[in-house]
Amino acid sequence: MALFILIFEIIGTIAFAVSGAITGLKKNMDIFGVCILGLTTAVGGGIIRDLILGITPPAAFRNPTNALLAIAVSIIIFIPAVRHGIFANNRIYELLMLISDSAGLGIFTVCGARVAIDAGFSSNIFLTVFVAVLTGVGGGVIRDLFAGDRPYIFVKHIYACAALAGAILCILLWNAVGSGISMVSGFALIIIIRLLAARFNWNLPHAKEFSQQ
Repeated sequence: MALFILIFEIIGTIAFAVSGAITGLKKNMDIFGVCILGLTTAVGGGIIRDLILGITPPAAFRNPTNALLAIAVSIIIFIPAVRHGIFANNRIYELLMLISDSAGLGIFTVCGARVAIDAGFSSNIFLTVFVAVLTGVGGGVIRDLFAGDRPYIFVKHIYACAALAGAILCILLWNAVGSGISMVSGFALIIIIRLLAARFNWNLPHAKEFSQQ
């Protein structure tokens, strides 16, 4: 199980680092800015989670493996041949952002639920769900704020709602089928919702009558 969690977190870290680094490139940031966005997207949600749960110092500082991995991925994304390939076609850019952001969201949401449960908060469903969702969306919120954008969770493809659905499913299945299956199930649900939302342009209602004034 420990190996499964390690591999899961590595994939999530790479996915979110790609998402953050590409956002930095789109904003014409230098290599330092690109690395900061990749790093904060990958570990930001986990740091917030640990602070809420009273886990100090946060895991990202006690074991910097994921942070270093995120920086390495960001540097690779910054390589001219790589970044030119990403932005050569807008379809490639949009697809890469969707896949990386969805994968990172799904993985870190269920990993957040696992950390909360392992910390002894399984009986507090509200806290566990809240922490799980925050772990999933927190890094993306920091990324968007640093990039000067409106946070993605407020405007695009029922982003936070997908994390919420996946977190609830994961927690409901936890005692019945075990941590591994419940985490994979929650992750899969988030991915499915995100891909369907992107494909069919699903969004929550917007207050257009006010934005047009």
